[in-house]
Amino acid sequence: MHNVFMTRLHEFTVVLYAFSVLLYFFDFIHHNRKANRIAFWLLAFVWILQTVFLLFYMIKTGRFPVLTIFEGLYFYAWVLVTLSLVINRLLRVDFIVFFTNILGFIVMAIHTFAPMQYHSHIMAKQLVSELLLIHITMAILSYGAFSLSFVFSTLYLLQYDLLKRKKWGTRLIRLADLDKLEKSSYIFAVIGVPMLLLSLILGLQWAFIKVPGMPWYDIKIIGSFLLLTAYSLLLYLRIVKNISGRKLAIWNSASFLIVIINFFLFGQLSSFHLWYA
Repeated sequence: MHNVFMTRLHEFTVVLYAFSVLLYFFDFIHHNRKANRIAFWLLAFVWILQTVFLLFYMIKTGRFPVLTIFEGLYFYAWVLVTLSLVINRLLRVDFIVFFTNILGFIVMAIHTFAPMQYHSHIMAKQLVSELLLIHITMAILSYGAFSLSFVFSTLYLLQYDLLKRKKWGTRLIRLADLDKLEKSSYIFAVIGVPMLLLSLILGLQWAFIKVPGMPWYDIKIIGSFLLLTAYSLLLYLRIVKNISGRKLAIWNSASFLIVIINFFLFGQLSSFHLWYA
């Protein structure tokens, strides 16, 4: 019972870490200080839990936890979280904080969901299944965010066309103004990109554990990274190149086609995504 509780607590810590990374990404893209503060306190809570786990393990084993690869991974994740908190408070370099947390999340996910560290075969198998569940859930949530982003972009194009052709009427009035539609589309894209990235990190770890000899050129993997690239370029065009309006809405609509193809077609052509034993 104690081992189950500790395992669930580790999983909860990973989920909190994921939310913190999402909020740091939102702040990194959108310069939202409120998101940064929430992300900082979530990360601080993660650090507290990690420190408690670390001290508990040291008391239990009577030594510093760096003698095995899994102990080293956990201590490495703790160091990254600690450095991230210090950088966030003292230096306020958002670029470094965000990417440090991406690296820390990868290390912590590897440590938490690696079945080799668990003595119970049943516990290890259950943990791998839960890793898959989190991966699929985050992927679907990112697809949902991209879908809403696409809807707002489509409404933007419709509104733009009505205004250009001077088609005044109830349809035009019921649609939101162009700025609001564009901003909503952008925000959902900002939510979807880091969520898909974290989903891919967890999915690749599951595949590495569960599907030995997995072909890295699998069509589903390629499609997922193509999707991530398309929406990352959308954010790049919006933030760095200052491209907005109709051009960006068209790019968003084209990117959503990849969502549809990746979900319905590439999943059927994949060599291992049909098997979740």
